[in-house]
Amino acid sequence: MSEVNRSASPQLGGWTRFVTARPRLALLAALVITALAVFAGSGVADRMGSGGWQAPDAESTYASEVLAREFPASQPNLLLLVDSGSASVDDPDVAAEAGRLAKRLDAEPGVSGVGSYWATRSPALRSEDGHEAIIAARIGGDEKTAGETLDRIAPDFAGERGPVTVSVGGPVAVQHEMQTIIQEDLLRAELIALPVTLILLVMVFGSAVAALLPLGVGIVAILGTNAVLRGLTELTDVSVFAMNLTTALGLGLAIDYALFIVRRFREELAGGADPRTAVGTTLRTAGRTVLFSALTVAVSLSAMLVFPQYFLRSFAYAGIAVVLLAAAAALILLPAALVLLGHRINSLDLRRVFRRRKKRVTGAAGGVQSEGKAEAGAPGAGADADASPGRGWARLAALVMRRAPVFAIVTTVGLLLLGLPFLGVKFGTADDRQLPAGAESRVVQEHIRDGFPGSPGGGLEVLAEGKGSPADHAELKGRIEKLPGVLRVEGPVAEGSTAYYNVLPGGEAVGEATQQLVRDLRAVPSASSLDVSVTGTAAVLVDSKDAIADRLPWALAIIVVVTLLLVFLLTGSVLIPLQAVVLNALSLTAMFGALVWVFQDGNLSGLLGFTSTGDIETTLPVLMFCVAFGLSMDYGVFLISRMKEEYDRTGDHEHSVTFGLRHTGGLITAAAVILAVVMVAIGTSRVTSTKMLGLGIALAVLMDAMVVRGLLVPAVMKLMGRSTWWAPAPLRAFHRRFGLSEGESAADVAAASAPAPAPAPDGAAVPAGTSAAASAAAHSPDAAQSADAAGGVEAGPETAADTDLAKSARR
Repeated sequence: MSEVNRSASPQLGGWTRFVTARPRLALLAALVITALAVFAGSGVADRMGSGGWQAPDAESTYASEVLAREFPASQPNLLLLVDSGSASVDDPDVAAEAGRLAKRLDAEPGVSGVGSYWATRSPALRSEDGHEAIIAARIGGDEKTAGETLDRIAPDFAGERGPVTVSVGGPVAVQHEMQTIIQEDLLRAELIALPVTLILLVMVFGSAVAALLPLGVGIVAILGTNAVLRGLTELTDVSVFAMNLTTALGLGLAIDYALFIVRRFREELAGGADPRTAVGTTLRTAGRTVLFSALTVAVSLSAMLVFPQYFLRSFAYAGIAVVLLAAAAALILLPAALVLLGHRINSLDLRRVFRRRKKRVTGAAGGVQSEGKAEAGAPGAGADADASPGRGWARLAALVMRRAPVFAIVTTVGLLLLGLPFLGVKFGTADDRQLPAGAESRVVQEHIRDGFPGSPGGGLEVLAEGKGSPADHAELKGRIEKLPGVLRVEGPVAEGSTAYYNVLPGGEAVGEATQQLVRDLRAVPSASSLDVSVTGTAAVLVDSKDAIADRLPWALAIIVVVTLLLVFLLTGSVLIPLQAVVLNALSLTAMFGALVWVFQDGNLSGLLGFTSTGDIETTLPVLMFCVAFGLSMDYGVFLISRMKEEYDRTGDHEHSVTFGLRHTGGLITAAAVILAVVMVAIGTSRVTSTKMLGLGIALAVLMDAMVVRGLLVPAVMKLMGRSTWWAPAPLRAFHRRFGLSEGESAADVAAASAPAPAPAPDGAAVPAGTSAAASAAAHSPDAAQSADAAGGVEAGPETAADTDLAKSARR
């Protein structure tokens, strides 16, 4: 036991007394706070934005703001697609109606810069077949204000209007419709995830009462996070996409933490401890690991704060809040509930019927011989040992360690192969194709993209500021026209000392050629009196990629350095933190490979119901890395803490690996499956980015829990041997002073160092360092039966079979 554990135990003991002294008061206070959170967080989605991919300090952002202020018509975000049917858009009746629509639109409050094909005769505003044309305008204000204005005016313009049919589109319509769909999809995902999660929890715990507790912790975390986000919307921009992460992590991590705590509590009860004592032991052991795990996940998510795009920063806000609230609920509310429930935690055991049926079948088949084995009570004997929880994981650990080089090489190569498609990744920007095919704003944008010669509102704008002469502006225009990839240059349009040019690229709006054109435009020499800046969709993409590339090393450094430090504090080893970083990164390869193979290349697009754009939105891989890496660390902490605890107790490296996998393999797998269910529910969204986020992280979580933790970790630890736990003397001293680990209190340490107890009734010695509760569970048939009835995913104390498996692995 390290010094920090001895010093921390009184603090945790005091906290345990605080939590358990007045459990009813604690739960009442929690109910009041939760109710206030419901009130404070109401309507949070309506105050969120659906953008945030643009870097606020970029050149394109500055130019867009100037143009929107000085030349609203240059930055239209509202497009009315006017369809004249079989007539030409130049028909007098069509032109007259279009003129009336434009005049009405210009008179609407909050709308400026109204222009149309009929007013300008610009060929870019007329379809190639001559049956459609555009009225363009700009709705001012922030995203919330613009959305409210759109809701107010759209019904007055959309639909049949005399000889024409009008559809509403443009960036503001796309963002507003995306926000609405995300809210609807999130509600549907919650309605799917909650009942399925409850069913899975009942399967894990058996008891319906125990299954409801993790769900309650998750709901409290989600409601609390919504209130935090609602407060943040008063101070800064927050993306509506962050609501998906709130739901996913709120349910996923809260269930993880509650699984860990409830399982340990039920073990202590099964060993004979009273509820308050069981809660105290649980908080000193599992509670300490939960707190440490929450910290590692929060650190991974906080790395997104270094990026300037509020899309990424929003996920950091939501993620940090929901992780800390989930941990707080698991460490405060859950212990209070456990004290009140006591042994009733095992009530409504829905698996009892199946267990009794199994016993009857076993008894009929085994006859007197089975009965004799049951009476003998030898740990690990007979059919009971084969059915004991965790034995399959112990066998897997033994198998992997016997063939460690094979498993390490095959698993690593397999993961790297799954990630190979990511080498061909192409980064792009989110557009209307994120929406489902029938969305009105997407239909408008598709008509414009496929049927118009230019890209209204989607070209490149060159802003020229300064008191340049007409000759200077003419010279600049001539130089722009000579650049490769320029289809046409319109302008300059001047207002005082500011002017702009509209540059229509010859290639795709955000293709590589257009991105290169942005760089060429920024390199064009101009008169010394003119300051030139470039904006437009492709310019925003170029600036976003540059901003991410500039900040990515800092984000990775934060994640890696803090992970190394935290895992060292947990283990006292130099090599395990390095192993954790490398293996966590390997666990993400399948996710990144699937991003490209499925969403960029369009494989399975029909099955999953999305439209491939041929690229991946620039910020999504960063977001998914931070979230998935944090979740991988969450599972890694659970596994490593049990290995470390057992290694400190026995000094047997290979046995500790087997012990750790046996006692956490089922827990990690159950938690991963439940979190994957939540993420898949979110992945049913009709918005492609949300679908990508949900399905990608679900894949990463399952690969980490089932492949990396089950195969690669034991294989690597076997190859590293006892050197796994090595650290130089100065760092060992540092860890003794400041290290953290799952362990018992000072009282437990004293008990462990006391003279060995008398042999157990069945003659089996109690292992040194085993708590009284665990010892009772090991040697009491009634307690063992109670532990089995608890239905936990973890095994009880070490059995003789554990030792045999460990010896087998060493051979």
